[in-house]
Amino acid sequence: MKKRLNLLPIVVVAMFCLAPRVPADESSVKGAQAAAEAWLAIVDSGRYSESWDEAAAFFKQSVTRLHWEEAVKKVRTPLGKLVSRALRDAQYTASIPNAPAGEYVVIRYDTNFENAKSAVETVTPMKDKDGVWRVSGYYIR
Repeated sequence: MKKRLNLLPIVVVAMFCLAPRVPADESSVKGAQAAAEAWLAIVDSGRYSESWDEAAAFFKQSVTRLHWEEAVKKVRTPLGKLVSRALRDAQYTASIPNAPAGEYVVIRYDTNFENAKSAVETVTPMKDKDGVWRVSGYYIR
């Protein structure tokens, strides 16, 4: 059974295709990927409140902690434990529809959970005002 997590801060992947892409150095993509994987580890362990704490300012302005906790729990719990996650691709962009201008990396993972063998997770870190990469969007398909 496929579940969808569809919250305000979540990047609409189809609209991403319309966003202009700009070249980025490999270290930006690697930094964003490291942030995404650290954040996903928090979510994978069920520490949803902490995942909100560690998210980008834009994410926190878009969804309350309580709404985030309820929504992610509702979607992730039925999936069961993480079995595997493999990087599919990562795309750097300077803009995302319905999000502030900035630096983003849209990262997709092919993910297997106990109860969902072929999910695709999209995690979108953005460079926050303090220069640190933090997750601004999360979507499971």
